Amino acid sequence: MAMVLCGGALLMAVFALFGRLWGQGAADIALALKWFMPVWAGVSLTNMWVGVTKAGYSMAEELPVLLIVLAVPTALAFGAILYLSKG
Repeated sequence: MAMVLCGGALLMAVFALFGRLWGQGAADIALALKWFMPVWAGVSLTNMWVGVTKAGYSMAEELPVLLIVLAVPTALAFGAILYLSKG
């Protein structure tokens, strides 16, 4: 789970970097982070699907993992968006 969370933070940083490189300022970085959120939701759901179908975990075992894996990077991105919108 820690590796997936680190991967989420890294992917968020990549989205923010591309928002900075292809955009003009904070608003474009925030837009890139808004695009990150549904992409990360797809990655998180795929992670859960792999856990259930390939690793043999039940849905009840994987659901808390999904919530943590989805919530932490999404909350980081949301916090960054709020920070960027203030400046």
